[in-house]
Amino acid sequence: MPVMLPVSIKTVEISSGPDKTVFYPKVIGMQNLEMERSINRAIVDQTQQLINQQVGNMPTTVVQMIGSYEIKNNQRQVLSLALSNYTYHYHAAHGMTYIKSLTFDLQTGGLCELKDLFKPGSDYVKRLSALIHSQIKQRDIQLINGFTVIRPNQDYYIADKVLVIYFQLYEITPYVFGFPMFPISVFDIQDIIDENSPLGRMAVNN
Repeated sequence: MPVMLPVSIKTVEISSGPDKTVFYPKVIGMQNLEMERSINRAIVDQTQQLINQQVGNMPTTVVQMIGSYEIKNNQRQVLSLALSNYTYHYHAAHGMTYIKSLTFDLQTGGLCELKDLFKPGSDYVKRLSALIHSQIKQRDIQLINGFTVIRPNQDYYIADKVLVIYFQLYEITPYVFGFPMFPISVFDIQDIIDENSPLGRMAVNN
């Protein structure tokens, strides 16, 4: 099996003032330049969407905006990253943060939605929702209006052998709770994972 090296990442900064700086990652040095461009375009698009979401939500002036990112996985030809944007508007009670993540299959260059990680026809929504229900109970997480099921395209990222399903602020919990993150081991859902997907690659033990 060929050695699958991580991809190289550099940080790009866009700034429109001392308190308005957004950092985002850029993939560099890939042999497949078309794939590199496609991945970077998706990252830039998502970064801009977060900015638009923050600016468009409020009629008041943006006092502060901080954008950052975390690389969650960069091995086995799977790149999974999270982009965050914190913005404070003039006279707001508090700032607001959004997180969006992107997971790329570096064998194909494709951006993977949650459904792409599982075998066709498997009821992954029901299975993941049941695991999240039990974590909510175990961790005694306070909910706003209860929790029924995840969205089919729920936010997620991959971190080694863990699939992390998460929700935005206010989506299921009060603001003070922060971002509800639900780590699920690949071994708890191995029977429904598509072996050829990025998550399937992470589930292999070698």
